[in-house]
Parts: sequence; structure tokens; C-alpha cells
Amino acid sequence: MKFTIKVWRQKNRTDAGRMAEYAVDGITPDMSFLEMMDQLNEQLIKAGEEPVAFDHDCREGICGSCNMMINGQAHGPERGATTCQVHMRSFRDGDRLVVEPWRAAAFPVIRDLVVDRSAFDRVIQSGGFVGVNTGGTPDGNAVPIPKVDQDRAMDAAQCIGCGACVAACPNASAMLFLSAKVGHLGALPQGQPERKARVKTMVAAHDREGFGHCTNIGECEAACPKEISTEFIMQLNRDYITSALSAVVRG
Repeated sequence: MKFTIKVWRQKNRTDAGRMAEYAVDGITPDMSFLEMMDQLNEQLIKAGEEPVAFDHDCREGICGSCNMMINGQAHGPERGATTCQVHMRSFRDGDRLVVEPWRAAAFPVIRDLVVDRSAFDRVIQSGGFVGVNTGGTPDGNAVPIPKVDQDRAMDAAQCIGCGACVAACPNASAMLFLSAKVGHLGALPQGQPERKARVKTMVAAHDREGFGHCTNIGECEAACPKEISTEFIMQLNRDYITSALSAVVRG
């Protein structure tokens, strides 16, 4: 298989950046998209050119670092898959593929396809944890949790923080990510003591980082490699309103 790759090249944070076009041949249908990018980089290195910088780690759809926009779709055309899980059989021989980094003010480009996603870390640091000192690891059955609550918590905890929701959203909102991080703790008894404070501090951190507001377009759920539901955003809104009303009553 042969492809024409039009890829974003940017030397550093201050560089204006540009699109560059390359031809890559000898690609097999069973290659992953990242393996195709590896082959392109080998080709560039042999030609004495700078390889394309891109993030990757596990290449198993676990870490979420392989963030790329492929033909305008976050992670590419496969539903419920990260870039590393997309295979070249998803495209036709001779296709022209446009590859770009996440486009969001909160995710500045570091180089080529690598973006700074540390904004997510700061949102988590603002309240995405349980602050109580639990001591040693408790027995797994020490705190009985209904099955429906377990399932809901696990559904939210699947979020890998890749940023596809931000890249796909026209507003560059991180509300799906935020609601998953708030939601998995909010569904469990261990997360209840700080539930009201958590939602307020994390929403405030989200806004400080420059993410946009949610307008219920739904692109985030469609792009999410773990297919996290926008129902968590609705729960986040309910928790936020409850928290705000509680503060008014106390005042």
C-alpha cells in the first residue's frame, strides 16, 4: 500500500508551523498507524531530514499518549480506538492522509504532533482524589458497594486522559474528561465527603486552564476511545448546581 501523508511540522512552541507532504510506500494492511509513522520517519532519517515527532508509549490503547488528528478525526476513523489501535486497512491504497496535533489553546504544540497536556494534570491535582487518610490497603469487601454503583464508577474510570474529547469539541471543552474524573469518585462511598468541594474546585481549574464550555454537541463521546457517555456531564452539572445551592443555604 502507498499513501501520501500531509503532516503538521512545527519546530517548537514559537514556530508558526506548516503542513509538509510525504509519500510512503511498502505499507501493509496489518500495520498500525504508528508503525506507518515509524516507517515514514525511517525514510526521512535516511534522506537526512528531521523525523516527525509524535507521542507514544504502550501502543495498546492504554496510555492515551498517541494523540493525532487523522483526516479531521481525533485518533482516526475507528470508533472506540486510540491512534495506535488504528490499522492501515482502515484506509484505501493511495489515500491522502492529513495528520495534525490536537488543536486547543489549553494544549499548546511542543513540536510537530506533540502537545502539552499538562493542563489535565493540574485539573486532577485540584481535586481528583480522595483526601482521607485510609491507612493500609483495606480488604476488598470491607465497604459494600452496590453493583450498579461499581459499574458506573468503572465506566467513568476508563478515561485515559488522552484529550480526544477536547480535540473533537468545537469549543475545546474538557467536560467529558472532567466529568469522568469527578464521576468515578462521586459514584463511590469513599468519594462522598469531598464530593461538593471537589466538583467546584475541578470546574474552576478546568476554566482557568482555558478549556471551553460544553454546549452539548456530543462530538466528545463520538471521539472518545473508551466511549465514555455524556451522561457523566449531566451528572457533573447536577453535582455543581447542588454544590452551589448548598453554599447559598449555608450563607
